[in-house]
Amino acid sequence: MTDVRVTDTRIESRQWNALALEPLVEAAGQAVLAHLGIAPEGCVIAVLATDDAEIARLNTEFRGKPVPTNVLSWPAQDLAAEDDGDTPDLPEPDPTGETELGDIALAWDTCAREAQEAGKSVADHVTHLTVHGVLHLLGYDHIRDADATLMEGIETIILGRMGIADPYS
Repeated sequence: MTDVRVTDTRIESRQWNALALEPLVEAAGQAVLAHLGIAPEGCVIAVLATDDAEIARLNTEFRGKPVPTNVLSWPAQDLAAEDDGDTPDLPEPDPTGETELGDIALAWDTCAREAQEAGKSVADHVTHLTVHGVLHLLGYDHIRDADATLMEGIETIILGRMGIADPYS
């Protein structure tokens, strides 16, 4: 991992103190950028670590879904590929040289519950969700079938390199 930090993490829920979140999300962000060949210098990802109540509020406000979810993402740029299964565009730096990738929010309650139900560690599950969220910031999605196949394949490769089992098997 490089000495350049790409994540700026704000912890709003004390429940996250059970996990060394900041190095975990930093490693996940760095791993995604490295896999995609994006230099981390100047890249910025804001990470909000919150609870189910706040993520449900955000999910309602931004997606019209009044329920908690595990991760939400807000890309700074629209990088999505036009055709199903194509690779998204690379992010463009702004005039200052900084590349705002966007924001991710994670909900402790949902993440911890899902990890327990799946029989995996919270750290591994949160790493997966962070990789997933960063890929969303970079234009990847899973609504169309070929896009989902591409995104899940990339997640599996990145997580494997991080020593985390394929979350889709």
